[in-house]
Amino acid sequence: MTVFCLVEVDGDAVADASLRALTLARDLPGGLAAVTFADPPLAELAAYGAADVYVVSGIDGYAPQAWARALGGLLGGLDGLGDAAAAVPPAVVAAGTDRGNEVLAHLGAITGLPMAANCTAVSASPDGALAVVRQRWGGLLLEEAVLEAPAALLTVAADAVSAAPAAVPGAAAAHLVSPSLHAGDLAVRAAEEPAGAGGASLATARVVVGGGRGVGSAEGFAPLDELAALLGGVVGVSRVVTSEGWRPHTQQVGQTGTKITPDLYLACGISGAIQHIAGCSGAKHIIAINTDPGAPMVARADYAVIGDLHEVVPALVKALRSRA
Repeated sequence: MTVFCLVEVDGDAVADASLRALTLARDLPGGLAAVTFADPPLAELAAYGAADVYVVSGIDGYAPQAWARALGGLLGGLDGLGDAAAAVPPAVVAAGTDRGNEVLAHLGAITGLPMAANCTAVSASPDGALAVVRQRWGGLLLEEAVLEAPAALLTVAADAVSAAPAAVPGAAAAHLVSPSLHAGDLAVRAAEEPAGAGGASLATARVVVGGGRGVGSAEGFAPLDELAALLGGVVGVSRVVTSEGWRPHTQQVGQTGTKITPDLYLACGISGAIQHIAGCSGAKHIIAINTDPGAPMVARADYAVIGDLHEVVPALVKALRSRA
């Protein structure tokens, strides 16, 4: 039996969210195999317990249906990857990112297999089914469920598992896979772009400086950009900011954006809607800057500065520059 884990690569390393997924997948019955659509960091994957690494070729950029078709082929019985996998695995695991959830949703539609998103724990029941605990309603409650199927599709909640290397790491063998695709599998495809000047993405950044309605305008983000650069972090935004067109959706933190797990989240002018709280709850430390002491984000924060972000943020920038 094999457990496949879809691995996303960030630059030349495995994305932090995928390391968390590998950590959870490693505890399931059977051997662990990683599946990647980029050049694989074999040593890092081996350190997290992957004995085999399937490198999928022939798909340029991110094409969710094509990625799902390739995963389906590895399961066997779909579109002729032949004997790439001799047995149907108990699970296919992915990080609970936009891509992980989208690809496994496509895979569920292709195979008819059940999918459980945002899992926090998975275990094998005595009858061979998988028992899962997963987040619902933006993490407000936990649901226990049993997936009775030949194979289950699981995504791992961003803040549920800490990435931890295997106690006894081995060596990973690479296998090149060329999937058989359908005509429409590449109809939707996104070209890969560099994460940015700092090389950090919102999902993997250790410091995120968030901006909300209180920033006031697109131009108002200039001090936040400067602060993020000084802290070695990236800028994230609330949903209202993207709705106003001040920043792109790719920077949105929240239930319908990116779920973040930084060491520090500095939330500036963000009231703290439940959907946004769901996206930043994995942060180790939250500092809120807000004029409203009753804002939900202030209540959620470890520390709060009650004041105007247009005064506080420039003061922080000035203090950091004086120490450089």
